[in-house]
Amino acid sequence: MYGMVVLHKLLDFIDCNWAISDSSPNYWYQGHCPQTGELLKLPRTSLAEAIAHGCMRYLATDDRYSCEGKMYGVLLVELPCGEQRVIKAFSGLLHSCSIVEGWVPPIPGRDQVALEEACTLAELNAIKQEIITLKQLPERKQYETLAYKFELSLQETRFRHRDRKLQRQEKRQVLCETLTGTALTIALEQLNVESRLEGIEQRQLKRERDKALHPLKQLIEATDGRIRELKQRRKELSRLLQAQMHAAYSLTNFSGQSLSLQQLMPEGSIPTGTGDCCAPKLLHYAATHNLKPLAMAEFWWGPSSTNQDKIQGEFYGACAERCQPLMGFLLSGLPKANVETLYTMSLPQILYEDEWLVVVNKPAGLLSVPGRYRERQDSVVSRLRHLLADGMKINAVHRLDQETSGILLLARDRQTYRQLSRQFQHRLVHKVYEAVLSGLLTSDSGVIELPLWGDPQNRPYQQVDWQRGKPSLTRFQVIATEDNYTRVEFIPLTGRTHQLRVHAADPRGLGIPILGDRLYGSCALASRLHLHAKELCFEHPHLRKTLKLYAKTPF
Repeated sequence: MYGMVVLHKLLDFIDCNWAISDSSPNYWYQGHCPQTGELLKLPRTSLAEAIAHGCMRYLATDDRYSCEGKMYGVLLVELPCGEQRVIKAFSGLLHSCSIVEGWVPPIPGRDQVALEEACTLAELNAIKQEIITLKQLPERKQYETLAYKFELSLQETRFRHRDRKLQRQEKRQVLCETLTGTALTIALEQLNVESRLEGIEQRQLKRERDKALHPLKQLIEATDGRIRELKQRRKELSRLLQAQMHAAYSLTNFSGQSLSLQQLMPEGSIPTGTGDCCAPKLLHYAATHNLKPLAMAEFWWGPSSTNQDKIQGEFYGACAERCQPLMGFLLSGLPKANVETLYTMSLPQILYEDEWLVVVNKPAGLLSVPGRYRERQDSVVSRLRHLLADGMKINAVHRLDQETSGILLLARDRQTYRQLSRQFQHRLVHKVYEAVLSGLLTSDSGVIELPLWGDPQNRPYQQVDWQRGKPSLTRFQVIATEDNYTRVEFIPLTGRTHQLRVHAADPRGLGIPILGDRLYGSCALASRLHLHAKELCFEHPHLRKTLKLYAKTPF
């Protein structure tokens, strides 16, 4: 009934030693029901992320999965008997196939247009090859070479004529001072003849250039025209195929309602690939096989995307263009208790609290402050603002990376915020982090000093840059060695973005990434980033006493 080949046990992905850091959701898949307007939600929990990490371990065992970057997804579901299982999906094609054993099949409809798709793809490939050939036309290089040679000749001629013109001007001045009458007239006319001959020389050279280049230019323009025609044909074929596929693709929700993509999204606004993403595949399969979704997680595996906005091992929400517009329909029919009451926001552990400030122990996986987009609103600050009586004025004085756990300081009013921020700016706050490095260090202690720069085209990645980087300084001390790992204490003397992670991973620093660092290392299969802010010492801006706070390292 369920297609047992795609149903997996939780133990296929995680084991009893896996650390689930926080039971509250790290992200919500959500959308408004088309009929009632009600906001429907499905969480991405730490358990779903742990299952996804198990899927990553499986992908890492086969090099074929590392050749092409794409999105993968896992969905934790409940059978009618109450047992929990996992289904998994990939976006688009996997190894050039749409149906792969062990993975959720594509949404129904692709088989209905399989012949048209094959013919269209063959024609599109032929167009692609012709465009490549036309772009490599030998006459293009010939045109560039000749044009360059003529330009050099013209430039040399202009320089030579300019020098002669200056010489003629000087000679005219001398002639006017030394000659008169007919002799002067004859001498000046000779200079004018030289000037006209040089003009004739330049025009002759340009005619030779145009005569040589014109046929090549005509051929290239005709070729470019053909390329434009081919691209237009390619665009029309792709649009026609997508229209056929969108009319054939049929999605089903948990109310039992089935609609095509054309019915679900406005005409002309359906991006290429809609319906082939992980989330719609997973939710459609669950709805059509009587499976109740509990939590879902999507992640990227393989080489980074072209614009570097997708990185291997990182989690991502529903894509804005293809998936998000379908979420309200796909989630329709789910019991509200399934998505609202089972998962509620909880307060992080409060280490210290008074009328001016709050200090919490932030769990790994939770943002310090809300992000720019709707799916990244859940954070320490947003939870405190919603769950504390006076929370609306709370602001984070500093930040921890989403993957980093530990002590986070927050202010309850603007004056306290400014005073505490000033202590951070003047390096009056003592911070101690504990980390596990994915290798063995040769030195027990030392200082790392490397300038860090964040490339605006590759955020949030930071890199060592001696010209543009800002100074960053870290002290380190080895605490213990465990198998092939090193446990260290970091004391950052500056507060740059990702400072400890770069100082650990960069060869000019320690040269060993922090365990679980998916951005700067190759440790994507660890349950979390093994970095914890365990100690914070500062002066209370109102009580004028030193506060020294500790948070036990959870790993």
